[in-house]
Amino acid sequence: MSRLLVALQFGLIAAMILRTDPSRLGHAFAALLVAGLAIGAWAISANRPGNFNIRPEPKDGAILVTAGPYRWIRHPMYLAVLVTMGAFVVASDALQAVLWLLLAVVLAAKAVREERGLVLVHPGYAAYRERTRAILPFVY
Repeated sequence: MSRLLVALQFGLIAAMILRTDPSRLGHAFAALLVAGLAIGAWAISANRPGNFNIRPEPKDGAILVTAGPYRWIRHPMYLAVLVTMGAFVVASDALQAVLWLLLAVVLAAKAVREERGLVLVHPGYAAYRERTRAILPFVY
């Protein structure tokens, strides 16, 4: 199931990029792209080398990170992907919005699967999960 989720994630991202109308790349596109990349860079800078895993299973020896954007949300990289890909929605049509929603569902499924493993590996994860949101600060 993990490989399927990753394949769906990257397939949807590729479809969205390939469907983008270059003539519609404007200020909203640029703003969302920069914001998404900034969130991703912040998450990477707060994380530890070797902690990232594209599959939704905890890596052996990974350390629970609760600093930086992880202070507010458990999956800032998923937020970064959604914001970045939101740029491609504003530069396209309604089908692009549907693809973005499907991507959001896939990332939410990855987050649920990932958290099942994290709660088993990190003793403090359950408490961390209680005080933070999953992907959207103050919302979900």
